[in-house]
Amino acid sequence: MWIERLARDIGALAQTENATLERALDQMSRAAALGVPGCSAALVVVWREVTGPDGSVRHVVADYGASHADLSEAFEHQYTSDHGPTVEAVREMRQVRVGDVLREHRWPRYTSMAVQCGDRSSITQPSLIPGDEGEDDRVVTFGVHSGRADAFDEDVVVPLTALLAEHAAVALINVGRQADVARETAHMRRAMSARTVIDQAKGIIMHARGCDADTAFTALREVAQRNRKKVVDVARDLVAENTGPQARTRRPRVDGG
Repeated sequence: MWIERLARDIGALAQTENATLERALDQMSRAAALGVPGCSAALVVVWREVTGPDGSVRHVVADYGASHADLSEAFEHQYTSDHGPTVEAVREMRQVRVGDVLREHRWPRYTSMAVQCGDRSSITQPSLIPGDEGEDDRVVTFGVHSGRADAFDEDVVVPLTALLAEHAAVALINVGRQADVARETAHMRRAMSARTVIDQAKGIIMHARGCDADTAFTALREVAQRNRKKVVDVARDLVAENTGPQARTRRPRVDGG
């Protein structure tokens, strides 16, 4: 059935290699705008909880994707004014439906902006994105919007929006894990690169002074401390001075001078 297929397609958008949160949210919003009956624009927002000094908890935007620029403008107005269907959906953690914003009295400060940006009717569904152990939970709000009043068949679109939000939440867990893996990989690469250059510098010192590896590393560390630099930076400078066409036949300088 097309409903399940659309939900699977949206869930799969975050499973692709090199998926990022920004890219996944943009693709989800565009897919919903094209696939949901009556929908002319879609908004997918990831929120995280922040606890204030007074102990109060509020939701702040981690990132969002909007299929159309006008909807981005309307959402940013909601966020800055803390007034509108999307911020109410995340604050109350319940689905929020708008048949016609001109008949609404819940968000009077949002009405003119909504009409100006073509946001007459909408359905917004929040869904929890569970965090791994030690991580805070996040929330995704999945919103379908239309420039026409009463644009959505609620018997179809209400359960569909809930299904899409659920699939998006599951998919976005994977995006976060991929980002964690990418950061860890980058950290390991930097660590390996640092170790390689430090070993090269130690080898230069050992050859020049006839000392062992521990003594060579101590010399590097002393120079770094005197010059308030990292050991790896001192090692990199030493290697650069003693390799390549600029190198000279001389005793390596590991004195900070």
